[in-house]
Amino acid sequence: MAQQGKALSHGQRFSIITLKKSYDEEKKAGPTVPTKDSIGRVTRGLDIGRRTVEKILSDYNKNGKNLIEVPPKPRGKPPLRISGDLTPHICHHIRSVNIHGGHISVRNLRAWLLQEFDTDIPLMTLWRALRRIGFSYGKNKRRSALKERDYVITARRKYLREKISNRHTRRSEVYLDETYINKNHSNDNTWFLDADGPWVNKPSGKGPRLIIVHAITAEGWVEGAELVFQAKTCTGDYHGQMNYENFSKWFTEQLLPNIPAASTIIMDNAKYHNILSDDTFPTPRSTKGDLQAWLENNHPEFGYHTDPSRLKPELYEICKKIAPPPEFKLDRIAEEQGHRILRTPQYHCELQPIESCWGTVKNYCRDHCEFSMSSLQKHLPIGFSKVTRSTCQKLIEKVRKQEDAFWKEDADIDAQEMIEERKYKSEACYINAEDEDDFE
Repeated sequence: MAQQGKALSHGQRFSIITLKKSYDEEKKAGPTVPTKDSIGRVTRGLDIGRRTVEKILSDYNKNGKNLIEVPPKPRGKPPLRISGDLTPHICHHIRSVNIHGGHISVRNLRAWLLQEFDTDIPLMTLWRALRRIGFSYGKNKRRSALKERDYVITARRKYLREKISNRHTRRSEVYLDETYINKNHSNDNTWFLDADGPWVNKPSGKGPRLIIVHAITAEGWVEGAELVFQAKTCTGDYHGQMNYENFSKWFTEQLLPNIPAASTIIMDNAKYHNILSDDTFPTPRSTKGDLQAWLENNHPEFGYHTDPSRLKPELYEICKKIAPPPEFKLDRIAEEQGHRILRTPQYHCELQPIESCWGTVKNYCRDHCEFSMSSLQKHLPIGFSKVTRSTCQKLIEKVRKQEDAFWKEDADIDAQEMIEERKYKSEACYINAEDEDDFE
């Protein structure tokens, strides 16, 4: 195709300049030029790859000595190979599998699409499509199996319902907890000379420990509520050094007088937090005489205590049915002063913002460890000062977001289980209907 009378493109003009330079180089090389490798001369003359020249010549010959104009590739991302109808089904399927703890890979997703929609998508195409839809592939985060037991779910739901409703009543929230720190609590990472090796002259063992009891509100540490004492032993955790007597003394003498009126006190389920009131209904460990005495004192009108044929298991079941819910000693003490106690569900330390406060205090003591009890007692108040009013407010806000996340996740799981249950029932009904038709 003749080019006369037509304007040359920038690329064509650049090729002319490159070709002229190549001819000049041949002229300098000598009076003769080898002409056997014509493709090689074009490659060197235009400064392009040999494979490109061969491809252009091949297409030229295939098209009957005609140069076909190839439209330029559109800019941006190529069109999505997955149809818009499949996208919501893929999103729903991946979320459903994740909710039920399953594993999703490109291969099993491809197999699912082939089975459900008779659509076979190449693996790399499907992988790119998932990335563009908004999915990522990485290490999953799992929820503890202990947290998904029925009694824990019930306790969590009850706790969250009261906690979220408390945001509207605006009762002051007081978070309390206990922890411990050892004398030799120090940082294990340090710079060292390679010639000397990583040997650091530290005392062996953890050393004596201090047990700490404290509480926070949105305003920071509760003034006057700090309790620090040295443990008698260095084994086990702080629960072995605490009991109801010393905890209730701190609770009544140091905590309650220093918190706002009508507060909600939030604590965990430590054994010494849950001591039953003396007049509460009998427990499974009660004797048959205790059960009969309780029935006589509280419900003599039924006459169960005088029936000699009633066995101990029967009497205990009767007590459970007619007795009010058990009360704890701490709850009565708090209610007498206008407060109420709310206990976090089991295995949910992330719902206690004071846990992060302990981390701040311990990290400071760790970084300034001098391996003596006197230095630990000196640095401990400075560690407490690192937890400010702003720190507590941020931690409480973070916990509230976690509460909202648990509330929504539990509802989503329950809704998904209902959908699966309905789907299973509808499929079962359809199969039964087919069986009846076959029988007829």
